[in-house]
Amino acid sequence: MARGKQKEESRLRAEKSKPKEGKSQLKDREKGMQYTCPVCKNPCANYKILVQHMEAKHPKAPIPAEGSS
Repeated sequence: MARGKQKEESRLRAEKSKPKEGKSQLKDREKGMQYTCPVCKNPCANYKILVQHMEAKHPKAPIPAEGSS
């Protein structure tokens, strides 16, 4: 355990090396969600997942064409 001046120096050194910005991937993940369900507006990463979602959640609704979302 560091005490006194050594403890203060250690704290300052650790404070400098801390990342300034969080490492959240939420914004990057949101950019990757290119397709949205036309019925419930659920974001999907790709067309294949959108088709699976439509078949499971909205079986009576027509599946949109690949380029439409």
